[in-house]
Amino acid sequence: MGDSTGSKSSTIHVPLHIRVPLSRTSANRVFAFFYSLAILALLYHRCIALLQSFTIVSLLILMADAVLAFMWATSQAFRMCPVGRRVFIEHLEHYAKESDYPRLDVFVCTSDPYKEPPMCAVNTALSVMSYDYPTEKLSVYVSDDGGSKLTLFAFMEAARFAALWLPYCKKNKIVERCPEAYFRSNLSWFPETDQIKMMYENMRDRVEKAVQKGSICHDYITNEGEGEAFSRWTDGFTPQNHPPVIQVLLESSKDKDNASHTMPNLVYISRGKSTTLPHHFKAGALNVLLRVSGTMSNAPVILTLDTDMYSNDPQTPLRVLCYLLDPAMDPKLGYIQFPQIFHGINENDIYGGQLKLEFQIEASGMDGLVGSNYTGTGCFFRRGVFFGGPLETPELNQDHLVNKSINSKEVLAMAHHVADCNFEKQTKWGTEIGFRYGSLVEDFYTGYLLQCKGWKSIFCNPKRPAFLGNSPINLHSTLNQLMRWSVGLLEVAFCRYSPITFGVKSINPLTGLCYAHYAFWPIWSIPITIYAFVPQLALLNCASIFPKASDPWFLLYIFLFLGAYGQECLEFMLAGETIQRWWNNQRMWTIRGLSSLIFGLVEYLLKFIGISTFGFNVTSKVIEEEQRKRYNQGIFEFGVPSPLFLPMTTAAVINLVSFLWGIVQVFKQREHEGLFTQMLLAGFAIVNCWPLYEAMVLRTDEGKMPVKITLISITLAWALYLVSSIAF
Repeated sequence: MGDSTGSKSSTIHVPLHIRVPLSRTSANRVFAFFYSLAILALLYHRCIALLQSFTIVSLLILMADAVLAFMWATSQAFRMCPVGRRVFIEHLEHYAKESDYPRLDVFVCTSDPYKEPPMCAVNTALSVMSYDYPTEKLSVYVSDDGGSKLTLFAFMEAARFAALWLPYCKKNKIVERCPEAYFRSNLSWFPETDQIKMMYENMRDRVEKAVQKGSICHDYITNEGEGEAFSRWTDGFTPQNHPPVIQVLLESSKDKDNASHTMPNLVYISRGKSTTLPHHFKAGALNVLLRVSGTMSNAPVILTLDTDMYSNDPQTPLRVLCYLLDPAMDPKLGYIQFPQIFHGINENDIYGGQLKLEFQIEASGMDGLVGSNYTGTGCFFRRGVFFGGPLETPELNQDHLVNKSINSKEVLAMAHHVADCNFEKQTKWGTEIGFRYGSLVEDFYTGYLLQCKGWKSIFCNPKRPAFLGNSPINLHSTLNQLMRWSVGLLEVAFCRYSPITFGVKSINPLTGLCYAHYAFWPIWSIPITIYAFVPQLALLNCASIFPKASDPWFLLYIFLFLGAYGQECLEFMLAGETIQRWWNNQRMWTIRGLSSLIFGLVEYLLKFIGISTFGFNVTSKVIEEEQRKRYNQGIFEFGVPSPLFLPMTTAAVINLVSFLWGIVQVFKQREHEGLFTQMLLAGFAIVNCWPLYEAMVLRTDEGKMPVKITLISITLAWALYLVSSIAF
């Protein structure tokens, strides 16, 4: 708790923050005890049945139940001591003056200007440049990993617009400081608003026209310096092979806004790349930002943001200071993580895009241990967590004092040197220094290894979201993103620092299990796939694989099913969500297991044995109008003939046919009590698969399921039935 005395007076006892255990902790522990006994009883029952009569089917069901038991057990670590927090910004004045606030470097990462529109990154940068924070202590670094002059042009425009936008926000005490979100909301209007809006729209039009054309009109280049910056894009310059480009767009010691106030630093960076050297995706880009910012401003506090995750609260840095400036705070506090929350989600969140369980509910559970994991955006770090000790390059040491202009020849020369693709050769960057390499989920891996080294974190979840981002609004993009995560998580699960072994010992058992739950997340696909096909195929062959409804063991199955779903539903309700959102979230759990998770698992196994390598694909932030309309209406978007859709559509066909077959058998014969559980599973699956049936048969819009996928899934379902008739 931040209830220690302040530095100004020994008589001041005002807290900067409080930490409150959640009231449901005791209930969670009691439930976990009894549910664990039920799981052990189930596994005992399965093992005895397998020993008495060994079959492939009984082995598969035991495997599914064992994986479900493991994943449930690891998930309970989140529920053992969840906490909530609250900060008191008004008490900061008792601890430090504004002039004593630490400097803050903000890293904004973007890539492909066609998948991540430059205006998206511009809005994010402008929202943090207008923080309620001393501007002379604020620096914003933009990493353009696509090496596009279109992105540089967009930020040149943003630098000019910032001279109007920043004083407008602070003068009128605007809370919504992302221009696009502000003008869309129309929450407040002032005499100069129309002019500001017109200038913003003109800027947006110029940037979007340049992106559409793929080139920059000469009329948009306002001075010789801008023309010289663009001249670096020569014929041999490609996104994967080019020298570093660093352009100082605003310098706080020189540039003033229209109200003659100091402006924050704004620096564009496109790191050097070579086709012969690995660039390590986002982790590599963040390490370049870490080094370049070290040569220019070297702020002790760093904020990392994705291109679409704009600031929704100008006082967010002050919330962070409530922890960092508390003299009683643990010196091993390494970072403060804010939840990823998304705007534009439809009413019932049909794709589970908010990831409420992972980004908020479970994060509060980890916060009660040693802190939440790093989710890649919306996180404030102490710079020191990335360095184990003094570096070979003195300019990069965390205590290095920068006393030269960031636009000076010496500083720019050093910045270009550390941004070059050859700089990391024969160094410990990515292994012991900086953001860690070795996984596609570099954020998760970095946060995990930091906690293994003893660093702690805090999960800060204020009522007003600190950041808001975009979530994919079509199913294919959602599943592609999750498949990439799956491969990266498995890379962590089976590396030398696996959470289930190294993490449990290095941090503590409960936190190690939390990280293991995430790392082994893709193996959810094993029980989901087995339970989506095996009981239903057995039903088609009139084979019973579960206890009869009159058997006492049947009640155990019902308890396990209702207990798991009931606990999650209750957590959603307590977090302020609706039952419909919970239902859609559990449906997406099944869909993920039958698509992105199983494909990610297969991709990892192929990569492990050297058959395939996984490429990094940027999730597109471009949204088509028709897709948006269907999404807002709660209609699933398929549209493309992707292999990702085949397992789920095949399962939908088999579950429907098996359920109808079971109904027919009930009418033809009286005694089918042994098939009741399988019919129950098939019926539950049919309700979950309703959007699939609509897309396959009833819809005619462009977002329907492609006929090719429907026909292939029917063929696969028939083939599986033929094979199962031999097995049963």
